[in-house]
Amino acid sequence: MPNILNRGSRRRTLAAVALAGALTTLGLAGCGNGDDTAAAAPTTGPSAATTLTVKDPWVKASKAGVMTAAFGTLVNNTGAAITVVGAESPASPMELHEMTMKDGKMLMQPKQGGFVIEAGGTHELSPGGDHLMLMKPAAEVAAGDEVTFTLKLADGKTVPFAAVAKPFAGAGESYDPGMSMPGSGMPMDGASPMASMTP
Repeated sequence: MPNILNRGSRRRTLAAVALAGALTTLGLAGCGNGDDTAAAAPTTGPSAATTLTVKDPWVKASKAGVMTAAFGTLVNNTGAAITVVGAESPASPMELHEMTMKDGKMLMQPKQGGFVIEAGGTHELSPGGDHLMLMKPAAEVAAGDEVTFTLKLADGKTVPFAAVAKPFAGAGESYDPGMSMPGSGMPMDGASPMASMTP
């Protein structure tokens, strides 16, 4: 008789454990547990931090309302090309710019198609070359200030980074006379105070 009771007691215990487990599973599924998030993560692809990094970023110090630029080296840590199609910052509206020679002058203009960083390669952003243009900083960007940025990639991912401001005399660039800058709403003519701005 003791054996029969023990077997019956064990069955009841196992049934209770199974029922509790089922209720717990249903409760977690209804709330959306961490496992659901983890399972969905691979569909978004690798995180931005593993695809592109910004090495040695810095910003040219500038007064409020005066155009300036951010520089650094874009490093592609993947096996496929990455295209940077835009940039944002709470400090200022932004554009991707390049420098080009025209009539013996270095002229600044929007970079059509963005910055392409080949697989496993780098792309330098520097004074006198490609750069991230802060079109009209709302406040002074003083030497030592840290400015935050977000790069927008062609595949929809974003790459946040921060850069410290430092003084820099510029590389002698000027805007193409008569050129209208998209998004700025201001013509770039010889009379414009922005015509001689340097990144």
